[in-house]
Amino acid sequence: MGVVRNLRQVSADDTGIDIAFRADVHAGLSQRPKAIPARWFYDTTGSALFEDITALPEYYPTRSETDLLTRHAADIASAIGPGRAVVELGSGSSTKTPLLLDAIDPAAYVPVDISGDFLRDSAEALAARFPGLAIYPVEADFTQRVDLPREICPLAKLGFFPGSTIGNMVARTAIDLLRNWRSALGDGALMLIGVDRIKDIGILERAYDDPAGVTAAFNLNLLERINSELGGDIAVENFSHRAVWNDVHARIEMHLVAACDMDFTVDGHSYHLAKGETIHSENSHKYGPRDANLLLRAGGWTPIATWDDADPAFALILAEATEFRSAP
Repeated sequence: MGVVRNLRQVSADDTGIDIAFRADVHAGLSQRPKAIPARWFYDTTGSALFEDITALPEYYPTRSETDLLTRHAADIASAIGPGRAVVELGSGSSTKTPLLLDAIDPAAYVPVDISGDFLRDSAEALAARFPGLAIYPVEADFTQRVDLPREICPLAKLGFFPGSTIGNMVARTAIDLLRNWRSALGDGALMLIGVDRIKDIGILERAYDDPAGVTAAFNLNLLERINSELGGDIAVENFSHRAVWNDVHARIEMHLVAACDMDFTVDGHSYHLAKGETIHSENSHKYGPRDANLLLRAGGWTPIATWDDADPAFALILAEATEFRSAP
């Protein structure tokens, strides 16, 4: 069947700029401390740089998750069963997706991603590999409400949320997202989610600050995107990349650090950063087993199976939709 059609659910202004991107940039640069949500990394250049990151020897999550999907394919397939519509949140290039699709014999595949170019290319590649599979790409921000294709409404659904992307969100935001997708996927749905475990700080910091500088380029590209799409005049060369472990919140934080005092404009708005001030660009939370299970339960999902990789620690968790209860 191949790619059925591309659904676009991104709101743009008359110039074609994503309205939410503009709003988040201005809000983030106006607050103290400054922060811009990590989802805006993923323009075409940022998406390509992230794919480069996943191939780095220091970046273990992709390797670990791929290994889990490969080694435990039969068990995962047995727990999920055939005939589900797979809805992948933040699909990107869908490099791990064939491992899952090969194992479970799905009825349809719905990749959801904010980067339209990557979404279309990966959907076409998967259509060539799985010619009998109906594929419905949805260009949308999966952290917001997403309307799923009507063709999959009658099907049982499997949410696929790989890459430990849930760790990019603080707990309340992650819970809201899980609840939103619990509602969108419906009763009887399952969710297969990748979560990164707490581990040696050195391993974590190297994974997010590689010696080749690919992660630094990925982080700095956010500023390049702001300049390109929002008419900014940020001196990108005056920023550096920093990745640090925050032990209080059990997360790696990525920051863009100002090397000097600077003034700049974005979309006609003026901003100032002092030397050493940062723009907080990403969190990557790490979870112990109990933490991850509590997060899922709070989001409306009950864990039913876990596959762990010990070196370095990473997990795939399968959860089922918790039954909604009416208020007494």
